[in-house]
Amino acid sequence: MKAFFILFFILVASSVYAQFPTLQQGTRNTGAQGNISNNKVADFVRPPIEDYKIISIKSDTITVDTSLTIAKDYKFNYLRKDRYGLLPFANTGQTHNTLVYHFDKQSTLPNSVAQSRHFNYLGVEDIKYYYLPTPVTELYFRSAFEQGQQLDAFFTMNTSPRLNFSVAYKGLRSLGKYQNALTSTGNFRLAGSYRTKNNRYRINAHWVAQDLLNQENGGLQEQAIEQFTSNDDQFNDRSRLLVNFQDAENILDGTRVYVKHHYKLIGKKDSIADYALKIGHVFNSENKFYEYRQNAANAIFGDAFQQSNFRDRTDNEETYNELYAEYNDKNLGTLTFQANTTYYNYGYNSVLIQDVDNDGIEERIPNRLQGTIIAVGGGYKNTIGKINIEGTAQVNVTGDFDGFNVFGRASYDIAPDKTFSASILSNSRPAAYNHLLYQSNYINYNWHNAPTYENVQTNTLAARLEANKWINIDASASTISNYAYFGIDETDGFVNSFQTDETINHLKVTANREVTVGKFGLDATVTFQNVSGAEGILNTPDILTRGSLYFTDRLFKRALFLQTGFTVQYFTEYNLNSYDPVLAEFYVQNNQEIGGFPLIDFFVNMKVRQTRIFFKAEHLNSGFTGNDFFSAPGYPYRDFNVRFGIVWNFFL
Repeated sequence: MKAFFILFFILVASSVYAQFPTLQQGTRNTGAQGNISNNKVADFVRPPIEDYKIISIKSDTITVDTSLTIAKDYKFNYLRKDRYGLLPFANTGQTHNTLVYHFDKQSTLPNSVAQSRHFNYLGVEDIKYYYLPTPVTELYFRSAFEQGQQLDAFFTMNTSPRLNFSVAYKGLRSLGKYQNALTSTGNFRLAGSYRTKNNRYRINAHWVAQDLLNQENGGLQEQAIEQFTSNDDQFNDRSRLLVNFQDAENILDGTRVYVKHHYKLIGKKDSIADYALKIGHVFNSENKFYEYRQNAANAIFGDAFQQSNFRDRTDNEETYNELYAEYNDKNLGTLTFQANTTYYNYGYNSVLIQDVDNDGIEERIPNRLQGTIIAVGGGYKNTIGKINIEGTAQVNVTGDFDGFNVFGRASYDIAPDKTFSASILSNSRPAAYNHLLYQSNYINYNWHNAPTYENVQTNTLAARLEANKWINIDASASTISNYAYFGIDETDGFVNSFQTDETINHLKVTANREVTVGKFGLDATVTFQNVSGAEGILNTPDILTRGSLYFTDRLFKRALFLQTGFTVQYFTEYNLNSYDPVLAEFYVQNNQEIGGFPLIDFFVNMKVRQTRIFFKAEHLNSGFTGNDFFSAPGYPYRDFNVRFGIVWNFFL
């Protein structure tokens, strides 16, 4: 299947290129309607890069960027995003431990199951739409860990100025350095946008299919941890270290259909019109399942109903429909009113009945959380002088899940390149589905908390200063009530779901500054976190920092752009969360402190035209600073590795 998608991209790109004759020498293509007269490739003049637009689902627009900066180095990884605040596991495609927490989610519904598998699960906001004068292809490749590669191939084109489509596939297969740690994932995306000639009707839509499979080994055995930390040369081959089991794997699989479209009942006829009114509809249908499968039950997780060849499967289906009206007034601003329904169906195929005491009293664990939520809300946005204000509100009015969300933000343009903003968020939502209900072949992993768990309530005040020539600062203060988490049950020693009745206070301040002097640059980021209230429930490092010192130059008559330097990351010791492969979730532990080790990378990046080439020596200090580096208790971080990759853009 993956080979098919790669071949598909090659054939599409070749066929499209063959269909596009080039411009006559001396003419310039100003868009999709250029003056085309001959087939001389050398005569083609590509439109300016500013004409190539990327549009988010919120209609924010940026330009296609083929530059090579330190920010691009941070994003050159499996997630294709900056992983500051995340600590990856040893193999590409595995999960990440969280070092920096963000309490800014605005949903009024429970989180999905298996959150540790969602770092590479593409949501609605991750799918982009495009406006392009010529077709664009992007190929991303990076080496993996043992017997595998990762590839992200993307193609998009405008068949006319009003119709765009894109197709993309990201695939990974990596064996890993440790036993039973193979990863095999795929993310297929198909998206399109269209508008009518009179610009009254517009639609964005996408279809996404994703499957994320990881083998699970339960981490190193206690003796293997001692062998790892002892720096014994005979265990430099990490496959010789014994793991807790070699017969398990889990998979998160999901398919989504998304459509957002609107029609302008009253449109602005020109730039000085005073008002406009449009009505719209949003449809989002997503089916997921998470499955943990194992050949033989392991005592690490306690007793089991079935001793061999079992599968724990959790289904999660949601269908969302929203109707909205948006009124835009030149003086009043933009007002939005919306009503939405969400049908949810989460659970399992059978009801579980357990004996809970010697008297034979039975506990019934249902198999489904199912129903429909109706919610209403609105929004407001306006610009008054240099002040931009926006706000949204939503409340669930019917259904089994209560919830509300209120958000407001104001920003002030201090100068063209300096902005200060402040925001407030108040959110109430149920705990995640797998806190409310869970079933497993392992007896201790069965619970039904939906009748007793209260809504998790979050209140956050945040401020941000964006001033690249000064300093960028993010600060937030959050209070969380009824926080739901996974932890060790002291009565039996196994992982369970808990909810605290104590209030947690979380303070976070992040500062960033990039300084360049001649051909040298320094990019530094530091985060301070403090947690008070419920002790030992939300654990964070006090300090997390990352710094990059680099050199840039142009060589070979300025044909090649070079970027090389070092990146150092460090976080203070604390009780880093443990990982549970049955749930695919992290849980709180307070017995082992991890951290205090530097992670030093050396990189050499180059750019030739639209091609960016990346070489990186990861964790080059691992051989002389000691084997005390872990991504979670029992799961070592990555050893020294040299990896390379490429990002190649084609503008046909």
